[in-house]
Amino acid sequence: MNASRTARERARAELTREIKEEARRQLAASGAQGLSLRAVSRELGMVSSALYRYFPSRDELLTALIVDAYDTVGERGEKADRDAAGDGFRARWRAVCHALRNWAAEHPHEYALIFGSPVPGYAAPEDTIAPAARFPQVLIGIAQDAAAAGRLDATGPAPEGRLAGQLAAIIESGAPDVTSTAMARLAASWSQLTGMIGFELFGQFANTLDPADEFFAYAVDRMADDLGLPA
Repeated sequence: MNASRTARERARAELTREIKEEARRQLAASGAQGLSLRAVSRELGMVSSALYRYFPSRDELLTALIVDAYDTVGERGEKADRDAAGDGFRARWRAVCHALRNWAAEHPHEYALIFGSPVPGYAAPEDTIAPAARFPQVLIGIAQDAAAAGRLDATGPAPEGRLAGQLAAIIESGAPDVTSTAMARLAASWSQLTGMIGFELFGQFANTLDPADEFFAYAVDRMADDLGLPA
């Protein structure tokens, strides 16, 4: 019985993988709005009722793709940080930022899915929250490590009002040594980083900053300056 159950589990896992791979192909061809369970089942030679046993709705399949994308890019950022661990805080920052850009170049449609325009009619469930936090948490970890070592120098006025409360909640979740000023700049850097990569991916730098290698490296270092990471 155990061997039979394991075989069934393996078969289910393999078919789940095939469904998601076909869904990613459709994502590349038609975008998230064009994703269709019927089309996926047709391409896989399945009846749609069989596919519904794996993903009961388009939104559940879309959620699985979103979680996979967040987890994959999160793993890429975590590995980049580990690989640069002995090279200093700024080297870690650069490595992680470049890891996001490289992943986006390899997976532009998945980047658009998680960092682009919302999909009409789709509301992301709580299942996506923890995976979505993985990559920015790597950047927060670099700032936390630098602050704990006394090497984070973000000077300037402290945020006030609602913003101060929002930043305090982030700090309490795992960056106790980061000031609210530094956390605000970190949030601004995250927004700039994802937007800058989106601009490059979708042609907004054409005829100006394309190719954007030098501009990206310059901007990443300026973000590190603003955050107060040691040179």
